[in-house]
Amino acid sequence: MTLSMYDISIPLFINNFNILSRILLKAERHAEKRKIDKSVFINARLYPDMLPLSKQIQIGTDMVRLGIGRLAEIKAPSFADDEVTFSELQKRLNKTISFLKKIKEKQMDGSEIREIEFKIRKRTFKFKNGQAYLCNWIIPHFFFHMTTTYDILRANGVNLGKRDFVKM
Repeated sequence: MTLSMYDISIPLFINNFNILSRILLKAERHAEKRKIDKSVFINARLYPDMLPLSKQIQIGTDMVRLGIGRLAEIKAPSFADDEVTFSELQKRLNKTISFLKKIKEKQMDGSEIREIEFKIRKRTFKFKNGQAYLCNWIIPHFFFHMTTTYDILRANGVNLGKRDFVKM
């Protein structure tokens, strides 16, 4: 049995966006319980030159949504990157999950061998095939931003552990 591009991406992203949603919910409840202004977590950074939690989620969802759109050769929905509350970040995660659930396996057939090229600002990125794009670009970027979100919350006192990050 072979794994398809769909099999190694869509279920993985949906599962981990749901995990991220639960982590955010736990952080929001922590803020309420400890009477901490929720914006403290939304705007928190690991280091002054790093992006805040809200931007980590925005970039992580963009990376997946736009990347899967390229692989499936469809236009991914555009989001405004204006979330400033836990509720708004949850809505963004839910919209991303809804988009992913609409992708059919057949839409991604052949994407593993298709060359992928796109621009971010003035820079052009080229991948010899969709498999390299998924495995070396989308998945690592997604997990970087998911882990950074987790780390920001953990560093700010939210009681998170490995079981919150990895569905066991």
